[in-house]
Amino acid sequence: MPLTLLRAGEGSIITRIGGNAETRQFLEGLGFVVGTPVTVISVTAGNVICSIRDSRVAVSEGMAKKIYV
Repeated sequence: MPLTLLRAGEGSIITRIGGNAETRQFLEGLGFVVGTPVTVISVTAGNVICSIRDSRVAVSEGMAKKIYV
């Protein structure tokens, strides 16, 4: 299921990154790598704020739909 379906405070492990090669490379640069735990901190105005690898990262809803957990 896409990351956008997790509620604030819920965590899971990334199972797949969708999109074209450029999008996947961008997300991997932010730390969204298959097998990495991720926790949704909040969803605000279409942006998803996540905790990943001891960092907080905000991605748009469109990008979050490409991250599968």
